[in-house]
Amino acid sequence: MQLTLEQQQILDGSQGETLSKVMKTLVMYGEAFGAEKMVPVDSEKGHLVTSFGLSVMKPVYELMDQLIEAGALSKQPFSVDPRPLDKNVPANLLQNIFFKVMYSKQKDYDVQLQKLGIMSDDAYTCTCYMDQVGNIPKYGEVLSWAESSAVVYANSVCGARCNRNSGILELFGSIVGYVPYFGLLTDEGRRANWIIEVKTDKKPEAQVLGSAIGMKVMEDVPYVKGLDKWLGTELTQEAKDYLKDFGAATASNGAVGLYHIENLTPEAVEKGEGLITEGAKTYVVDDAELERVKNNYPIVWKDRNTEPKLCFIGCPHLSLNQLKDWTTRLSDSLKAQGRGKVAVPTVFTTAPAVLAAFNDTPEKDTLKNMGVVVSSICPLMYMNNPLCGKMPVITNSNKLRTYTTARYYTDGDILKKLSGEVC
Repeated sequence: MQLTLEQQQILDGSQGETLSKVMKTLVMYGEAFGAEKMVPVDSEKGHLVTSFGLSVMKPVYELMDQLIEAGALSKQPFSVDPRPLDKNVPANLLQNIFFKVMYSKQKDYDVQLQKLGIMSDDAYTCTCYMDQVGNIPKYGEVLSWAESSAVVYANSVCGARCNRNSGILELFGSIVGYVPYFGLLTDEGRRANWIIEVKTDKKPEAQVLGSAIGMKVMEDVPYVKGLDKWLGTELTQEAKDYLKDFGAATASNGAVGLYHIENLTPEAVEKGEGLITEGAKTYVVDDAELERVKNNYPIVWKDRNTEPKLCFIGCPHLSLNQLKDWTTRLSDSLKAQGRGKVAVPTVFTTAPAVLAAFNDTPEKDTLKNMGVVVSSICPLMYMNNPLCGKMPVITNSNKLRTYTTARYYTDGDILKKLSGEVC
């Protein structure tokens, strides 16, 4: 790898042994992927994926202490993924005891994050790009982020440039201010080698369409045609909410770090089919294909006919628009069944800053009166508690379904379950 004089000096220890090790790690990371140089991180803010104080992560805490002691702090204020705990989320006594043991280092780790440069006490969310949170990357900016759903959103919807980094590597990039230049940072790496033709008779479920595409293309870049018929050609809040959930499914059910939506996402608008590589493969998605994909999701419950004991909505975290929309739809569904409260204990998850904004709306009391808990935890981290993993949990999130024992239902079927309607 060809380094600039400044980069080489950091590697050689001009700014201390700790920063030298950080740079060496990034250089080795880049060389593993064929990077020939490092480029500056020019975004205003970073995002870290590791937010949870698992008791078994002792090496991480030791590393953080070394960085803090050496003054090797992030050059950018950063947001971080959601915390795993909230006393308001339903859990029995044994589950709560396990949580306290499992995440016994949470408070200590929060202090480390403050010292390293977290944006604020409410910057814990996987959807840092929400207006209320304020970590919105600009077109063409180079990022040093991790969190698959945030990276794919930043690349695709914002037009920023970021690879699918792992935890700690993203912090290292923010500390030295450089990342290796390869993959989705390059023009060639952002070209599409799959053409997706959406030929559905109705607006496809974002989570199922994203799942189908992710499983088909894996880590490749898809160029999606026909979706603008349902989303329009402007990045409205509704379109961005759809793409948030769609992208999370492509990233978790496959390994997609960037997608292009014809006539909608910024690079597709700017360059059109010029983004498609010669010899790109084609995948046609119609209603039957989406039904086939959905029907093949495994159900890992011990008794697949048991009734759910918990429902999670919001993985990734819900936007303010989605919180309001879900409140309206759920209220209408309950009224249609003559019910006042949800038939299944339900948790909506959202960013702390979005929750604060939601608490200033009339929908807040409507949702509370229906028995729904609104939280800022990470549902995935909640489900990683082995005792919670044995619970029959339902969700409309393909990411949560993929990584846990939760069972996927479409939005429509979730509403039926919550309102007690037979489905």
